[in-house]
Amino acid sequence: MGELDLRDAKLCRCDLRGTNLSQCQLEGADLRLARYDQTTLVPEGFALNTSGAVGPGAKLNGAFLNSTDLRGMDLRGSVLMGAYLSGSDLSGALLDGVSLAGADLRSATFRGAMCRGTRFGTCEMDMADLRGANLEGAALETVTSIRGADFSLCTGLEDQIGALLSRSVQELDCWNPMTRSTTRASLESLIKGQGTDA
Repeated sequence: MGELDLRDAKLCRCDLRGTNLSQCQLEGADLRLARYDQTTLVPEGFALNTSGAVGPGAKLNGAFLNSTDLRGMDLRGSVLMGAYLSGSDLSGALLDGVSLAGADLRSATFRGAMCRGTRFGTCEMDMADLRGANLEGAALETVTSIRGADFSLCTGLEDQIGALLSRSVQELDCWNPMTRSTTRASLESLIKGQGTDA
């Protein structure tokens, strides 16, 4: 972008992925919910990961991201503890190693997301759509609720299916009208799928 004076600029929700801002003045710029990636360049010493922007390594504890479109975003290494993500679309997002402890993930969509080693401790996951997500090494044992969550076609849950199926009937037998399944049926489909693999 060359040398631009972006001091106090309103850049919230801008897509900055692949942008070179290294020669720009960004002091006081509003970058809340702006999207960045590993190729985004900023001036030396500018802390993009703590600016409220969304991207790899972002520090977004307690951030209000309800109903946000985060499809395909690279959020690896981010910290989203206590974040409000209800209704957000994280389909195909890279969430490897992300900490989501205490986050509100009700009705969030994680279809096909990479959640390897993601820490979901004490999350609310009611009606979450996790179909086809890679949950290898994900920590789900202390999730507050999975009522109506759909785990169909997930991978990496082999060691946790038994514990998830021992949760309350209210959680397991809740119908998800969006995915047209219950949590129990989605988890049991993973067991049946294991039996057919040869």
